[in-house]
Amino acid sequence: MNRIKPNKLLRSKWTATKPTKKEKHFIVVEVEFDEGGVVVLCLIEAVMSRRLIEIDWHDLEDSSKWLHGWI
Repeated sequence: MNRIKPNKLLRSKWTATKPTKKEKHFIVVEVEFDEGGVVVLCLIEAVMSRRLIEIDWHDLEDSSKWLHGWI
């Protein structure tokens, strides 16, 4: 399990354990918080294709799907 602090998400780098469309490396490019400091939007960008994907930031905590950093 990856431990992530929401305020450290922006510009963090991630590697997908099961790449799709040959996209393996991603970077968090946008994070939005509500008034209570809860993450309401998390966008990651594929480094290779520049495709944007909206994900639930809690999915990044699953180490069977995501590895922290570019590996």
